[in-house]
Amino acid sequence: MNSNPLLCAAIANHITTSPQQRITFAQFMDIVLYHPEHGYYSSDAVKIGFEGGDFFTSPNLCADFGELLAEQFLQMWEILGKPVPFSLVEMGAGQGLLALHILKYYQLRYPDFFTALEYIIIEKSPTLRQEQQQRLQDLPVRWCNLEDIPSEAIAGCFFSNELVDAFPVHQFILKTGELQEIYVTTDKNEKQTNAPYPSFVEVTGELSTPQLAEYLDLVEIDFAQSVYPDGYRSEINLAALDWLSIVADRLQRGYVLTIDYGYPASRYYNPRRSQGTLQCYYHHRFHDNPYINIGRQDITAHVDFTALERWGEKCNLKNVGFIQQGLFLMALGLGDRIATLCDQQQPLSQLLQRRDALHQLIDPTGLGGFGVLVQSKGLDNTEISQPLKGLTLPQ
Repeated sequence: MNSNPLLCAAIANHITTSPQQRITFAQFMDIVLYHPEHGYYSSDAVKIGFEGGDFFTSPNLCADFGELLAEQFLQMWEILGKPVPFSLVEMGAGQGLLALHILKYYQLRYPDFFTALEYIIIEKSPTLRQEQQQRLQDLPVRWCNLEDIPSEAIAGCFFSNELVDAFPVHQFILKTGELQEIYVTTDKNEKQTNAPYPSFVEVTGELSTPQLAEYLDLVEIDFAQSVYPDGYRSEINLAALDWLSIVADRLQRGYVLTIDYGYPASRYYNPRRSQGTLQCYYHHRFHDNPYINIGRQDITAHVDFTALERWGEKCNLKNVGFIQQGLFLMALGLGDRIATLCDQQQPLSQLLQRRDALHQLIDPTGLGGFGVLVQSKGLDNTEISQPLKGLTLPQ
């Protein structure tokens, strides 16, 4: 298959120098996606969008997604008493389209807020950061690492769209009632003499860290129950908890808004979802084999929103609300935008294209079914009592 030989060699070297000559799946996924030279997100392999991409996100469809989010951030600023600066921290900004749509909207519609705004992008991928800087060169944006932001330095909102699904996950399997972790090692049975790069296989063993069992306690999932079949496998995203700990520490006052595909823990670890949620994206096709197209494809896993909610509480984040993206955007005015399409003086083909894009944003079987989690920190009782527009369901 179309794997990166240099990346495969780096993984094989990591395996051979590790105890028991194996690495956790989380380590494998981390190298595949984030190796500083050859990882999917670190190299030119990452492609987002409809033409020649591996996947697309909501901002690729139209500017409306960013503009409606902008309305929510504006209300957050008002609830907090219009602090200056109000910091919007976008984590994992992709091609920079969402930032572009938000900032252009404020520049045109809300110049007072645009002046008060500090827009920060946290981007791990050097390739995507370069694309963002080129696209946003005329706008007031600065880039930094999450770790470089001082503790309790941010008044505003940390937000992300399809970030947490790309964090490396541990994989496990249930064998005769016992949880076993899935490890990755080199395929020692394969004749490698003519192979351009090593291939990899899975082995199972004891859990690599007690944090995995602690995670399951956190979300109240008990695999000792007989409802889980032998061979049941799934994922645990410890990296998401580490990330949320840092975000909560950096936020002094304001909100955390997380948009992604995923489920509450009870649905995530449903006994009938016996093969987990791991998916790979390659040229707009998805499959579940992370051991092909290494370094050339995206690897993701759905988000366990229960874990984010409960870990957030331990980090002094209050749960404000959880809602589907479609309902969230409708509450912010997407329905009105669809209704007024007929009044716009544009060619019919453009109107139909925009209508299709708006419907895709709220399609419950696609993007509209994504989860939107809002958490807060440092708000007083008066501020907490003011409902956010995006979480206000129509009566």
